[in-house]
Amino acid sequence: MNSQDMRSVAAEIDAGAVVAFPTDTVYGIGANAFDEKAIARIYEIKDRPAQSALQILVGTVAQAQEITQWTEEAEKLAHAFWPGALTMVLSANEKGKRLLRGFAGLGLRVPAHRKLAEILALMSVPLASTSANSHGKPVITQEETLLDFLTGKADIILLGGACTPVPSSVVDMTGAPAVLREGAVTVGELEKILNIKVG
Repeated sequence: MNSQDMRSVAAEIDAGAVVAFPTDTVYGIGANAFDEKAIARIYEIKDRPAQSALQILVGTVAQAQEITQWTEEAEKLAHAFWPGALTMVLSANEKGKRLLRGFAGLGLRVPAHRKLAEILALMSVPLASTSANSHGKPVITQEETLLDFLTGKADIILLGGACTPVPSSVVDMTGAPAVLREGAVTVGELEKILNIKVG
């Protein structure tokens, strides 16, 4: 995929397309985080319960700062682990409040997948995303499985070979840092960077 292709994909997502894509963990599905119709399609395709939040993927720290109440602690973790398998749940700022959809914070990540990160950086909006599998089914790591499930459902399907299903760690930063899920980044690594005990 050349730079023109990536610009075209970014523009289509901005305009409301639902896209499937490889990440540094598993295959995902996503759409313009501000587009309610596109978001509804993701829930429908996955048969995903409305009470399950979507993750926000961005290509740069600056894009994360545009929609969150960015903190010194978030800056430290972003510098240490982004791009990579760390999701930070942050309080939304005025612009980001539209993306909360009833939840207390926004879960953001900059993925360590070069082409995906380049597309995200070209977008004018953040990408609301989740794993590309049907709700309750195993995550998708293979191209063939992705195509079987999403051909005719997603507007754009980007292939990238086999993914490595190592889950991201999730840390709640809306108050005192607290680990919601330990994955690729350990509690010890978080504590070393923040220089505090993490719950």
